[in-house]
Amino acid sequence: MDIRYAPATEVLPAIDPVSSLQLGDLIGAFSYALDLTDGQPPGHCVRCAWIGMHVGRQLGLDEHALWALYYTLLLKDLGCSSNAARICQLYLADDHRFKRDFKLVGADTSSLLRFVVSHTGPDNRWHSRLSALAHIMRNGSRLSRELILARCTRGADIARQLGFPETVAEAVHGLDEHFDGSGQPEGRRGEAIPVGSRIALLAQVVDVFHFSSGHDAALAEIRSRAGSWFDPALVEAFEAVARDSAFWQTLAEEGIDAAVRALEPADAAFAVDEDYLDAIAAAFGGVVDAKSPFTAGHSARVSEISDRVADRLGMPHPQRRWLRRGALLHDVGKLGVSNTILDKPGKLDVHEWEVIKLHPAYSEQILARVPPFAELARIVGAHHERLDGRGYPRGLAGPQISLETRIITVADIFDAISSERPYHRATPVEQTLDIMRSMVGTSLDRECFQALETVVDE
Repeated sequence: MDIRYAPATEVLPAIDPVSSLQLGDLIGAFSYALDLTDGQPPGHCVRCAWIGMHVGRQLGLDEHALWALYYTLLLKDLGCSSNAARICQLYLADDHRFKRDFKLVGADTSSLLRFVVSHTGPDNRWHSRLSALAHIMRNGSRLSRELILARCTRGADIARQLGFPETVAEAVHGLDEHFDGSGQPEGRRGEAIPVGSRIALLAQVVDVFHFSSGHDAALAEIRSRAGSWFDPALVEAFEAVARDSAFWQTLAEEGIDAAVRALEPADAAFAVDEDYLDAIAAAFGGVVDAKSPFTAGHSARVSEISDRVADRLGMPHPQRRWLRRGALLHDVGKLGVSNTILDKPGKLDVHEWEVIKLHPAYSEQILARVPPFAELARIVGAHHERLDGRGYPRGLAGPQISLETRIITVADIFDAISSERPYHRATPVEQTLDIMRSMVGTSLDRECFQALETVVDE
């Protein structure tokens, strides 16, 4: 069957206009991807925005500072994927569980020590655990700074890539600084720490303790850290905010997204246009690729290959641009998969395989939150489906799988086989194509694969 490109009215939906899209809608939707990589319950960054913006207003910050604070809060975890693999390697632990539980550790040294001992190699043999613990105890300070510096630097760089000013980038960079100078990565003290960083850290602690144990626990925790982790003036401001029962009620509601959108300060300097949608797709594709050393550049390569295959199939430029975004974001759901699974050198067990099979659904759920990407969500969510119906997550078959999905699938498989992975070395191109030929008609579409062969020859 010839499935070369047909007019957009027959294959693709009309591209949604972006003129009415607010920057806050876009960033808020993508913040759910950051919640995944940091092991937090969905909506963590949005809830932090609710908390932090109330603190900022209580402090009397001006509109410009509130605007920067709003986006700092939503983007505070931009760099979290960059240290996931290293955490797994150092602590022999699930990066999601490690990060989630670490945020609930008390500020005292004994709590930190108990956490390290209990979370290092919990599923490993005793000699592996002892070896890892000995390494951590000898080099703890250096390793901690290494992990935080990687995250903070990467997060700030992506904020700049997205066009945010230095006030936002620097605040993202300083998230783990403590008011008394005991934080990382630079040991800044007091007002040398950007106010956005100070508020974001407080908001983060409030949310994780409130979510796990309620508002009394959250208040007790920040009070206990006043003067050490937190600026006492911020703690005082939050205590004033916390006296309003409506604040807590909204914080616990599922519909908090709308309440947070209403807090977005107006700023005419940022226009969400087609170029910005390209930029955010590229940025979050990079967030995904940073999660594992084996996927560096994967999303960008899949996007490039998809674009060239689509060109060979006659797809016009506007739709190719739309498809490139989907290809960049096809694996955004992998942020919800632990690196103990993504980087495992051997065969996955049944449970691990079931977890892997969830990632296309995660991708679809995240993109469905963004109006211009809503149709891409369906395309991306099917990139592991097979023509013979034996794919996942829905078991779609034949005509149920769109041309756009078939293009992304052929590009994804080509790059996955030809690049190094924890379970195989990089495969030469011709051998990769030979392997893929055996998949035509079952996993891969014939027309798309033939277009790929032409692209490779070129």
